Amino acid sequence: MPHVTRRMTLAGAVTALPRFAIAQADNRPAITVAVQKIANSGVLDVFREQSSNASERWTGSILETLIGRNQQGTLERVPGLATSWKRIDPRTVELALRPGVKLHNGDTMTAEDVAFSFGPERTAAETLPGDVRAVARRYFPALEEIEIVDARTVRFVNRTPDLTLEGRLSASGAQIVSARAWREGGDWQGNRNRPVGTGPYRLRQFKPDSVLELEAHDEYWGGRPPLRALRFLEIPETASRIAALQSGEVQFAADIPPDQIAGVEASHGLEVQGGLVANHRILAFDKQHPALVDPRIRLAIAHAIDGQAIVDALWAGRSRVPPGLQWEFYGAMFVPGWTVPKYDPAQARALLKAAGYKGDPITYRARNDYYTAEIATAQIIVEFCREAGINLTLEVKENWAQVLDKTGPRGIRDWSNAATFDDPISSIVNQHGPNGAQRGNGEWSNDEMNRLSVALEAGTDMAERQRLFARMLAICEREDPAYVVLHQNAAFVAKQKALPWRASPSFFLDFSARNWRA
Repeated sequence: MPHVTRRMTLAGAVTALPRFAIAQADNRPAITVAVQKIANSGVLDVFREQSSNASERWTGSILETLIGRNQQGTLERVPGLATSWKRIDPRTVELALRPGVKLHNGDTMTAEDVAFSFGPERTAAETLPGDVRAVARRYFPALEEIEIVDARTVRFVNRTPDLTLEGRLSASGAQIVSARAWREGGDWQGNRNRPVGTGPYRLRQFKPDSVLELEAHDEYWGGRPPLRALRFLEIPETASRIAALQSGEVQFAADIPPDQIAGVEASHGLEVQGGLVANHRILAFDKQHPALVDPRIRLAIAHAIDGQAIVDALWAGRSRVPPGLQWEFYGAMFVPGWTVPKYDPAQARALLKAAGYKGDPITYRARNDYYTAEIATAQIIVEFCREAGINLTLEVKENWAQVLDKTGPRGIRDWSNAATFDDPISSIVNQHGPNGAQRGNGEWSNDEMNRLSVALEAGTDMAERQRLFARMLAICEREDPAYVVLHQNAAFVAKQKALPWRASPSFFLDFSARNWRA
């Protein structure tokens, strides 16, 4: 893991400025948002949560990265806790830290806080849970050193060339925390539910599976927050979230299925915002399952599923079947002409016959509508597979621990894959590469894919990197399927129409002054 070097001592470099409290009425609104889930893992730690669709809604309100993403635009990189950055060489990025940034505990953010956030105490100590260390390695597999140049300048130095360092520094796992607050918390257990960051809101209270309460961080560098309090209320059932909005109990309701949008907007004073996000719904294979060892059976499942029919039936034209596990904003890395395996039941049956499949049951684990229309989607998939001669047994689980439980047969499970920045490193390597979640879960690994991932991470020739990525798609989606891409995800939020807020092209619900106009 990275170590810290210093060109100068920071002792006394930052002087705490006095803060003045002015007695006045706070007329800012307090907002409650109904969400399906607050945190998959039941904790607020970003490494344990792994940038889940659930935690992405609120993480940016508490914790921030050096390089931001424009939530009011197209998620392009913008200054965050760093005002600028530049390439020193293929291994090194230098960043100028924003002056006077206040942490939630009143401290001024320093280069020491930045170095600590990526250092061994936070990412690699033996006292950290194994999964936390594994996720930290996945996000920054070759980070060698954080060099403190001076009080406002840091350099991130990789062991190998890495053209994606800027992207990594804008994504989950790169959030800056208070070094002092963390050390006061003692260890990971003491800090897992007490993030102390720089965002516009700070933690007031967290009750797992119930409520997350935030309050305004009035010394926020980006301007005084527009809300005095922000509350995320966990309401798993879609109908109950909508009813809470209609009754006025909440002002926002997330995770609205497309077939409910018209009904919500028929209610006086309500509207729905949202659209496509950089996330694809997938089915993930466990190729250790006896019926899935042969890759032809996994490919047969891909050919048996009509993704466009799912989009038409459940998404009312508001989603799409994408060109495999990629997004157009990859730019030069996008592989033109690539598609998901076409819907072809005859081809599916031919593959099953060639593989000698005899109708053995294959477990299909799903959550109860963690994803929009999840159960309806699962039922359609089971029927498509049945028509092709594939025997899927649907098991609905209450949480991710049950979905990933190894005590029973794990055949297929519901999942999604997000592009957290504009390179395949953020998606196909992050989840399916040598440090990826599928390998870590003991579900899927491929030697060639692992070698290609390492080469892609260190590659500097974009044409060659695109060629490597194209080969990875062929392995993961055709030759030794790791997953099936179903459709691109879309996120819809219902709200009181009068509230001056706009949905972002992500799962994040942005309640900063940048996105709230009084």
